[in-house]
Amino acid sequence: MAGLYQEMIIEHAHSPRNLRHIDGAHQTIEAVNPLCGDHLTLYVQRDGDHIADIAFEGDGCAISKASASLMTSAVKGLQSDEALALFRRVHSMLTTKPVGEGPPAGVGKLAVLSGIWQYPARVKCATLSWQALHSALKESALLTGALRNGTE
Repeated sequence: MAGLYQEMIIEHAHSPRNLRHIDGAHQTIEAVNPLCGDHLTLYVQRDGDHIADIAFEGDGCAISKASASLMTSAVKGLQSDEALALFRRVHSMLTTKPVGEGPPAGVGKLAVLSGIWQYPARVKCATLSWQALHSALKESALLTGALRNGTE
């Protein structure tokens, strides 16, 4: 199983999905890992509360690129609350030792990243794109709340 996971990470690193610029994106989030130099720009295009399109650009290690590729594929089409719930599950999977056997429920193909917590130096690489997504979701929630309250 570990070999399959490693193959998928390498494949996503060499041929990342959604590696492109989105003209006119509703949100653009910059993320940098100063420890190793990974950096990316996350573009989010919304249709109401749905993530209609999401893409990234940047340079980083294989783990960083693979994680961003897998993340953008997983959240495209989700509502913000669904994406936030997925962020929480994946962030926990990436940063803490699992409670039971295998990855947490509800992560699907993202389970390929489930062993990252064992390599503290790689955790920041794997979480970089996820932290950018979290920032985008928080920013969107703040803006939506401000618009509803008439404060913007």
